[in-house]
Amino acid sequence: MPGGHHVATHNDILRCDMGLPMRVRGVLARIRAFRSKFEGLLASARKKADRARVAPAGRPTRLRELAGFGANPGNLRMFAYAPEHMPPEAPLVIALHGCTQTSDEYDHGTGWSSLADSLGFAVVYPQQQPANNPKNCFSWFLPGDIARGRGEALSIREMVEHAIATFAADRRKVFVTGLSAGGAMASVMLATYPEVFAGGAIIAGLPYGCASNVQQAFEAMFTEQGHAAQALGDRVRAASGHRGPWPKISIWHGTSDPIVKPFNGEDIIRQWTNVHGLSNSPSYQELIGSHTRRIWNNANGKAVIEAFSINGMAHGVPLATTTGGESSGTAGAFFLDVGISSTHHIARFWRLHESLVEMPRAGVSAPIQIPTDGRAFVIAGAAAEGSHSSAEASLAECEERQTRYPLDPNVVIAAAFKAAGLPVPELPTAPPGATPRVAPGPIITAALKAAGLVQS
Repeated sequence: MPGGHHVATHNDILRCDMGLPMRVRGVLARIRAFRSKFEGLLASARKKADRARVAPAGRPTRLRELAGFGANPGNLRMFAYAPEHMPPEAPLVIALHGCTQTSDEYDHGTGWSSLADSLGFAVVYPQQQPANNPKNCFSWFLPGDIARGRGEALSIREMVEHAIATFAADRRKVFVTGLSAGGAMASVMLATYPEVFAGGAIIAGLPYGCASNVQQAFEAMFTEQGHAAQALGDRVRAASGHRGPWPKISIWHGTSDPIVKPFNGEDIIRQWTNVHGLSNSPSYQELIGSHTRRIWNNANGKAVIEAFSINGMAHGVPLATTTGGESSGTAGAFFLDVGISSTHHIARFWRLHESLVEMPRAGVSAPIQIPTDGRAFVIAGAAAEGSHSSAEASLAECEERQTRYPLDPNVVIAAAFKAAGLPVPELPTAPPGATPRVAPGPIITAALKAAGLVQS
């Protein structure tokens, strides 16, 4: 992910490093080894995807480039997509590509613009330039690009403001997401402009402030640093004068990621739980197929941080390309079909479905109804065996059932008691066709037992 002309500069130094002190030569040799490993992993992932590709790569773009969005000190390009009949005050999503990718490739892989058609929001895709970085990585580790009011961070902030004006978007509903270097840059934006973003999603990324040069960037990717939660949180608090409220955060990482090691996802969790003033331990967790989702609730019981550990996944965006209404994107290099759509789940976590409108576009299917975040618990503990896609199918089936039939509050209460490790109330089941009602007696009894005021 570091890549770029910064690495090229080190290559120039390496040609004449024989005259340098031993310590400096050691540092340069370490950078050279890291870079070789990084480029080899990138090439291997792309080669594997090319062998698996069944559809032609050529396709028309859905994005258009917008110029004149600001002073652009980071020398980035701005691409965007908005549905033809998007309503005013719609949400705005900023999507940041990974190394070796373009905005168009990232849109095609993730499917954000297709979801925008269904839910009615705009998407902005900042794009790195080869003049900045030949690997097209965002400069998530350079002090001049990751500080508020400077470099690439300021360029992206200018794009947000330009998009709000251009698309009449709701500045209270601005979100940012990204993969790899783009995920690390999403961390940058959430830390430096927390008042701008209602939420963020970091996929295979790194915590803010973990590197300030090329060597540190590679070390952060490959070598566990053991950062203390307080130190991680302090980096975010020092990045701006903002003191809350803070954006809600969705974190995604594959357990077999060889490029950005999974401990980085854990560091992101610790960084943002510290910023939010939350416990290191999640409020609850659940299984979706063989994948684990952990949730941290705030004092009001609202989920403000979620973290997905995608079982067996390498470096990339988790996709579900064959699960009906939950399918999104196209599999390829760094877009991995593991049976769970990060795009749809992130949209649900951000509550983008709440702006759902009927989009009168010829040839566009009916809008996808994305349920609220709270419904995800219904597949907690789903069997890990079978395909990943079956888990997504189970989720869709549960959501459809909840639409047709009223949810029994007693079932919800019993599940909450069980998740908290408390005695489960002996609650009655509503007869078929009857409207479910809360039974307070068994709930009070269970609560008294948990408090030790009555014997079991």
